Amino acid sequence: MLDANIKGQLKAYMEKLQQPIELVAAYDDSKKSQELKQLLEEIEPMSEKISLRTEDSADVRRPSFAINRVGTDIGVRFAGIPMGHEFTSLVLALLQVGGHPSKASQEVIQQIQELDGEFEFETYFSLSCQNCPDVVQAFNLMSVLNPNIKHTSIDGALFQDEVEQREVMAVPSVYLNGQPWGQGRMTLEEVVARLDTNSAEKEAKKINQKDAFEVLVIGGGPAGSAAAIYAARKGISTGIAAERFGGQVADTMGIENLISVPYTEGPKLVAAMEQHVNEYEVDIMNMQRAEKLIPAAQTGGLHEVKLANGGSLKARTVILSTGARWRQMGVPGEEEYRNKGVAYCPHCDGPLFKGKRVAVIGGGNSGVEAAIDLAGIVGHVTLIEFGEQMRADDVLQKKLRSLKNVEIITSGQTTEITGENGKVNGLTYTDRNTGESHHVALEGVFVQIGLVPNTEWLKGHIELSQHGEIIVNDRNETSIPGVFAAGDATTVPYKQIVISMGEGSKAALSAFDFLIRNSAE
Repeated sequence: MLDANIKGQLKAYMEKLQQPIELVAAYDDSKKSQELKQLLEEIEPMSEKISLRTEDSADVRRPSFAINRVGTDIGVRFAGIPMGHEFTSLVLALLQVGGHPSKASQEVIQQIQELDGEFEFETYFSLSCQNCPDVVQAFNLMSVLNPNIKHTSIDGALFQDEVEQREVMAVPSVYLNGQPWGQGRMTLEEVVARLDTNSAEKEAKKINQKDAFEVLVIGGGPAGSAAAIYAARKGISTGIAAERFGGQVADTMGIENLISVPYTEGPKLVAAMEQHVNEYEVDIMNMQRAEKLIPAAQTGGLHEVKLANGGSLKARTVILSTGARWRQMGVPGEEEYRNKGVAYCPHCDGPLFKGKRVAVIGGGNSGVEAAIDLAGIVGHVTLIEFGEQMRADDVLQKKLRSLKNVEIITSGQTTEITGENGKVNGLTYTDRNTGESHHVALEGVFVQIGLVPNTEWLKGHIELSQHGEIIVNDRNETSIPGVFAAGDATTVPYKQIVISMGEGSKAALSAFDFLIRNSAE
């Protein structure tokens, strides 16, 4: 099950166990049970602190296994085989149940331990979902820190009947005490903040007590990270306020065009960016959504950024790097069936549509890559492109056309997502050449039609383009002196990670130049 290299690494990790743990397995006659049995039997001898037994209980999923701290109520359960992106979740669960401390801040750990109530969480994941591990690991850690919290991670592709019964059509999907609780990527801090009803008020109070920054970066993606590093290296006080560190990069699968890095994945790049930023004295403030920009009364004065939680930050210069999000089609049925067949992340949600019919909207690189990936999982893919021809790179188009279970429709305008019993059952499109309307029966629609900048909160305060992008010059200056912008939220063409990093660096250098030319009052 595990190759020699992985076994060696895992055994080295198991030396860090401080408490004895017990693997309690529930099998059936399936091939997956045999694979799970092999995996657990390979893990057991890696430490004297690990034991393995089977259980006969009829009320547990099969195949599944629990990791329990011997003699306590502390433990987690995996329903399925946590390989792929979830292998890290397995390793962390073994270590944390075994007493190895987490890297979470003491403040968050205390918040978790003080949560009052009975919480039984279930998380549906897919092994190809790059966002799922963050969620699985967050709830696993919480169940280790607080005995009132229980967590089971469930491979949705393996438990298809259960997924269909609960109508789970997007991962990660989280249930609390049997009821839907949340979907999508969530950090540990976000989960705790949602459960701790007083967290927003406490966070706002802390933020309001902060001194003014010399550089305040709004947004923590590639542009924001680069800006913070370049600013901090100048020895000036720097802060980052972001809804989530990493931004949309965290939702990106394969990255092959970051110069000097032949291949990486979004979550890995985000972790590396955060580690790099943390090497400097940068105040990272996560889960902070900016709602209003109040420009300085005079050049060189303090700008103010008001946050959704009631907090307020001040700075002599501000760098706006709020990025972008997936563009929606804006057709009837899209919002109604969101996460009920309408999806935006093929890597995350594709396995839930195994053997089914899906459509991909958009013929650019993202759309064609999504169609190629999905074709290896689903029964049939229909790609619909608005223009007369696809816009993706030739190499991608050639690969797509070679697939037998893919149909390509050009000059097609999607006009409606249709559904029945709360789930997608098809879409309607118009042939832009003939004007004829057609309906395609299917179970899923993946929207890949580009990005829209996260700048709504800036309207009326700063000059924006007709597309909502922040207008900047070649020094990343905006219409407000002392306010700069970088990345996908700006008018700079070509929305690429490497370009955003360069623009963020430029913005920080321009902010530093502004500071030395405009002394503080």
